[in-house]
Amino acid sequence: MIRKEINEIKSQYTLEDCAILKMAGCYVDGEKNKVTRIDETFLNLPEEEKHKYFDIFKKTLSGTPGKNLIDMQFTLDSYADDGARSFLYKLRDSGLKDESLLDEFYDKVISSYYYPGNYLILLINQVYDVPGRTSDGIEMEDASDEVYNYILCSICHVSLSKPGLGYSELDNAFHNQVQSHMVDAPDIGFLFPAFNERSEDGEKVWFYSKDADDFPQGFLGTVLDCEVPLPAGNQKETFQTLVTETLGEECDYETIKNIHDNLNEMLDENKGNLEPVALDKTEVKNLLEKSGVREERLENFEEQFEMAAGENGKLLAANITETRRFEVKTPDVIVKINPDKTELVETRIIDGRQCLVIQIDERLEVNGISVNPNTGEVIDRTE
Repeated sequence: MIRKEINEIKSQYTLEDCAILKMAGCYVDGEKNKVTRIDETFLNLPEEEKHKYFDIFKKTLSGTPGKNLIDMQFTLDSYADDGARSFLYKLRDSGLKDESLLDEFYDKVISSYYYPGNYLILLINQVYDVPGRTSDGIEMEDASDEVYNYILCSICHVSLSKPGLGYSELDNAFHNQVQSHMVDAPDIGFLFPAFNERSEDGEKVWFYSKDADDFPQGFLGTVLDCEVPLPAGNQKETFQTLVTETLGEECDYETIKNIHDNLNEMLDENKGNLEPVALDKTEVKNLLEKSGVREERLENFEEQFEMAAGENGKLLAANITETRRFEVKTPDVIVKINPDKTELVETRIIDGRQCLVIQIDERLEVNGISVNPNTGEVIDRTE
């Protein structure tokens, strides 16, 4: 999954390029009852409504790849005749016209998706005639490589609008406004099959979650049956735990600084590439070794990694390191350092005590006041 491919699909959600064949949906109340269903030929909808739906579809493919939008691999069980992947293909190939398949899908969602209020399950089926491209990336609209047929699912909470006074143009006066049920931005959603390397990828599904740190495990297990990666926040916690347990008493400032610098170097080298930097167990082990962790400490690292992140688990470099700050903290002191200038801070034994030494150049400020770094005298910078 790369940003360019995501944007290519999102670009179809316009009045000019829309090729949505069918839209189906189910409105569910807080008691898990199916209140009503949607069965629409999308192109027949009023223009104003199309724009509102386009906003929902685009939002389902938004967020940061690897955080809110995840490229997930199906499990082996999903390939069985009654497996999740096989069912999703049946749903797609039906063009969302088979009521029994749609009902089965709605039931799967209702049984596995937890939300105490009302929500809308929305499905669309679109066929995208993928334009060919020359070797230098120029798009050829009259040359199609393939027809990409997919379904997009968006699950949106439905909430009551706020009560209050509203202006009426009919009598130029303010009146009490009747509350109405409004569809919120998507909470979760998915696109199947995935669109990778500008082609259908039936081995994967793109999954979206508004909350990047809390994936709905029940939904993912029942509806998609995918290998679920660690959420972005959990990836950082997992990495920190792995580093702490691996280094043990050898977890010192210099090693942690080296890990930080090496991770940021990876990200710098990857700038310009559309694919995020993802590290598997071997690559994380190599990172620690490069950062100064002794080989003896890494003997069982891959097994520890599998227990924490899964056998095929990966950690995104952007999720496990700070690119905007480098912070050193004691119970009484916090030092924030430019992440590109970590070499200005080091540890040193002074008078038998472990100290943090900060290199000071020509400028030093104390509570916003410039002082001479050599004498401590206040410097008048108004002249």
